[in-house]
Amino acid sequence: MKSTDTILVVLDLDETLLHASEEKLILEEDFEYANYYVYIRPHLKYFLEEISKHFSVAIWSSADDLYVNDLVEKIKPSTVNFEFVWGKSRCTLRRDYELDTYVQAKHLKKLKKKGFSLEKILIIDDSPEKTKDNYGNAIYIYPFEGETHDTELKHLANYLISIRDTENVRHLEKRGWRHKNTLE
Repeated sequence: MKSTDTILVVLDLDETLLHASEEKLILEEDFEYANYYVYIRPHLKYFLEEISKHFSVAIWSSADDLYVNDLVEKIKPSTVNFEFVWGKSRCTLRRDYELDTYVQAKHLKKLKKKGFSLEKILIIDDSPEKTKDNYGNAIYIYPFEGETHDTELKHLANYLISIRDTENVRHLEKRGWRHKNTLE
C-alpha cells in the first residue's frame, strides 16, 4: 500500500470535467478536438488546483485512451500532477442486466496493484452504472452538458476538503454530499 495517508480522488472526464459534442452548442466552445466541440466545466482550474493541495488526483474515463490523454493535456493546469490518466483500456466490459446494455466499468480493485488502499480512494463520476461495484467509494456528480452557470465543481471542492482527513472514505455517507458542504 502507499505509505501516505492522502486520499486518492479519481475523476471521470466526460460530463464530469468537460462536455464534448459533435453538435455545436449555442455558446462558444473552449476548443475543438477531432470532430468534437469541447466545453470545459466552470471552475475546473480552481477545482483541480484546490483538491491537488489536499489529495492525490487521477483521471479515469471510459473513453478511448488517446482521446482521454489528449483532452487531459489540454485541461490540466501546470501546477497539477495526476497519479495516472487511464482510459477505456483500463475499464472492464460488464453487462448491465437492468438496462440490457454493456457498460465500461471502473473497478477500483485495479488500484490496489498500484499501492492504493480502497479505504483511501474516492471516485467522482456522473454515471453510477460504471462505478456501482465501488459504491462505498463513489461520489456522484450532476452531468455537465455545457451550462455556463454550473457550480458543481466549486461545491465538490469544498465538500472534498471538508472530508480530507477521513480514515476510511467507505464509511462516509456520501449521498446528499451537496448539503453536507461545511466550507461554504
